Amino acid sequence: MNGEPPAHALGLDFGTTNTVVALGDGAGGSELVEFADGTGAVFRSALCFWEEERAWNGIACEAGPWAIDEYLQSPLDSRFVQSFKTVAASASFERALIFGKPYRFEDFGRLFLQRLVRHAGGALDERPRRVVVGRPVEWAGARPDPELARRRYDLMLGEFGVELHYVYEPLGAAYSYASRLSEPATVLVADFGGGTTDFSVVRVGEPGATRRCEPLASAGVGIAGDRFDRRIVDRLVLPMLGKGGRYRSMGKVLEIPGGWFAEFADWSRLALMRNRRTLDELRRLQRDALDPEPIGRMIALIEHEQGFPLYDAVGRVKRALSAEDRAEFRFEGGGVAIAAEVRREEFEGWIAEDLARIEAALERALAAAAVGPEGIDRVFLTGGTSLVPAVRALFERRFGGERIAAGGELTSIAHGLALIGGEPDPAAWAA
Repeated sequence: MNGEPPAHALGLDFGTTNTVVALGDGAGGSELVEFADGTGAVFRSALCFWEEERAWNGIACEAGPWAIDEYLQSPLDSRFVQSFKTVAASASFERALIFGKPYRFEDFGRLFLQRLVRHAGGALDERPRRVVVGRPVEWAGARPDPELARRRYDLMLGEFGVELHYVYEPLGAAYSYASRLSEPATVLVADFGGGTTDFSVVRVGEPGATRRCEPLASAGVGIAGDRFDRRIVDRLVLPMLGKGGRYRSMGKVLEIPGGWFAEFADWSRLALMRNRRTLDELRRLQRDALDPEPIGRMIALIEHEQGFPLYDAVGRVKRALSAEDRAEFRFEGGGVAIAAEVRREEFEGWIAEDLARIEAALERALAAAAVGPEGIDRVFLTGGTSLVPAVRALFERRFGGERIAAGGELTSIAHGLALIGGEPDPAAWAA
């Protein structure tokens, strides 16, 4: 759509872990939306539901950091939903039951955006004419369906903006980074989110050029920070909860089935295990286990709703290993205490397979752009996982440290999307 850029364009970076919103001023600038109570510009992509007679349909809801507060106040009487972006392209996900009521992906999305607007202190009360929404290059999931994700996003965002444009998330970061450059360059942007890692190669022209940025190619893979967390849980936590242990069954000694530990891939799913049938089965497993103590720890974590603090401890040790060669993993809750030292080289071994797949996606982006490493002038890393030393080392090895830049790890995409919204024709950037 050509014509004059709107005075009010909005950039929406709806992420697996966090969501950030920026408003364009129509004059080549943008400003991040700050949320109430001093929470800043980063809004956690989470929902919490609880039963309340006065609420619509008898179920009340909160989002963002307020969702976490509600859940921690009453974990046994609430239902917590996070990372729901990861099912956007999944045909196997149709709906989730919350207190017996069905919720589709777009229902979660609309509720989330409504609460986000409410907590924006009036900054989002005016419906923007143009909304530029980030999307991953490759959707998360085993067999993602991009067209299904697009339909679900359209339904989720139908009340949010008049004119919708979808742009690859790393292109948003590229546009943001280009605003800092004073000379032409070929730029590789690597965006490390919670659920996906995406790459874009962009040619940046002279300041003041009619079209400052030209996308050359993009590629991605459904691996990012959440997968690294799961590696820590799998290698460090689950062996203390019985994984790899053995039990007696019909006169034989067998290894405890791995299916018991699948729910630990996502801490919020632990709440679903808190039902009589599952707990009764776990107690039978504990009775038959050669070493019953680890299974007892698993039961205690489930009964006392310790998923959130457990994964919070995982996140802390991962961040600590970004700054130190070793860190202490420490968790206490629900009568369970776990402490262990983790060396950075151990962690890097755990994620080596994931790093190889990330590097393969990088190769695909360079090949599609017909640009070798020597043809890249600048590398811009964004997203929280870009701070992991093994991730940065991958790029230093390929491009040299002098070409690498970072900054605005959680906000650069929204900033760039809002700037694209100020272009006369943002459809030129559409995914």
